[in-house]
Amino acid sequence: MSSSATPRVAVIGLGSMGYGMATSLRRAGLTVTGYDVSADAVARFVADGGKGAKTPAEAARDADIVVSVVVNAAQTEAILFGKDGAAETLAKDAVFVSSATMDPDIARRLAKQLEATGRHYLDAPISGGAQRAAQGELTILASGSAPAFAKARPALDAMAAKLYELGDAAGQGAAFKMINQLLAGVHIAAASEAIAFAAKQGLDIRKVYEVITASAGNSWMFENRMPHVLDGDYAPRSAVEIFVKDLGIIQDMARTARFPVPVSAAALQMFLMTSAAGMGRDDDASVARMYAQVTGTKLPGAK
Repeated sequence: MSSSATPRVAVIGLGSMGYGMATSLRRAGLTVTGYDVSADAVARFVADGGKGAKTPAEAARDADIVVSVVVNAAQTEAILFGKDGAAETLAKDAVFVSSATMDPDIARRLAKQLEATGRHYLDAPISGGAQRAAQGELTILASGSAPAFAKARPALDAMAAKLYELGDAAGQGAAFKMINQLLAGVHIAAASEAIAFAAKQGLDIRKVYEVITASAGNSWMFENRMPHVLDGDYAPRSAVEIFVKDLGIIQDMARTARFPVPVSAAALQMFLMTSAAGMGRDDDASVARMYAQVTGTKLPGAK
């Protein structure tokens, strides 16, 4: 650890999740430097009292803990080992906490590559959304060596309401997250199908929402996402493209394992269709809009 008692933390990726995580770390009294490809996001963090950096390497310089909150494996690899990458500058014996959802095999490869430099890698996908990130109440699904956990502990305590320690090597956290994403994607697709089908039947979909959330057909995703449909508000809390990516990873993993996943395969097609219809960057509840467009069904907010 650095000479001061307070660990120095870099947060790379100040999107809706990363910003909340960086804020939670600062609230816990840690020294936090933020980096994002968006200069505006960095400027906002600095205005809120954090420190800013122009590259991952600058953010990670002499950091004890680097928390990476980017979208996918390719971005994670780039900020670690690409031009101006964090691996060059973070302190010896530091820990890199990777929060991106990715194929477990890639998490294992990145961990091996970083550990060869004498640093630690914690495979730590997150769940909970932007609001819980800002409150320091995420669920973190983590795996890695005992030293990686020990080094990352101050940051994990600041960011998580629930920390699951899922194994002593990278890849386990990623695999747990993919099981969650399989269910999340299927549940959003099913909820969207149901609400659009209800509208096609001429039902009052606000009443449908009230009934289903009090009935056995409810799911966390139905309850959380369908208000976006009721309000005709598809500003992205979590975008369609996230599930194009994550359900795609599920297909790749399943094909490699020779394991059939027909339900998540069908859900992937629904997200692909929604993306192809021009809604890839919109909220993932837009699958309901895709159903409505295909069937000529009227939903709230439709032009």
